[in-house]
Amino acid sequence: MLVVGLEDLRPSHVLCVGAHSDDIEIGCGGTLMSLVDRCAPSVSWVVFSGSEERAGEARQSAEAMIGAGKLELQQDAFRESYFPYQGAQIKQRFDELGRRLKPDIVFVPHRDDAHQDHRLLAELANNTFRDHLILEYEIPKYDGDLGRPSVYVRISREVAARKTEHLLRFFPSQRSRSWFTEETFRAVMRLRGIECGAPDGYAEAFHCQKLVLA
Repeated sequence: MLVVGLEDLRPSHVLCVGAHSDDIEIGCGGTLMSLVDRCAPSVSWVVFSGSEERAGEARQSAEAMIGAGKLELQQDAFRESYFPYQGAQIKQRFDELGRRLKPDIVFVPHRDDAHQDHRLLAELANNTFRDHLILEYEIPKYDGDLGRPSVYVRISREVAARKTEHLLRFFPSQRSRSWFTEETFRAVMRLRGIECGAPDGYAEAFHCQKLVLA
């Protein structure tokens, strides 16, 4: 287990990859908010699917979290839940990202996530960004696939509250889902906070396949 204090993270450029419009916020929203507060990195934010309504939610959410001046937002329209069958086109999208971007940190879904869209993005991200720090975030769901993460980022109580408020505010299309609640998001952060002994009791956790220390 590696516990990371945010004073150890000062990236100038971050790439965030999500299969669906709220994935990034759920998986690493607290970490991103803390990075923005501390060092204001530029952020490339790529969401691979979404209806017009969901794309609008993603855009408003990202701009509110990062700030329009530091944000490059790209929204694709691949068919949700069918990513493995659109693999060639999505691979081409990653090839373009790899040629153009040189991020310090890449946030992607976990490669062992039960959702097929998440798994494909994780696999392609690890193929594309071989020399980068990749942190694979977790998304709670019915399948019970959170697993045992290897990296923990401690976040403050205030940031944990901001994250849950942000999710409920910017994704009204998801409020009818039984799991899309403040209790869900706070519970996951609280559990990870217990596991890493976070001073405020909250953390976000990630899977990291390779970490090179200079």
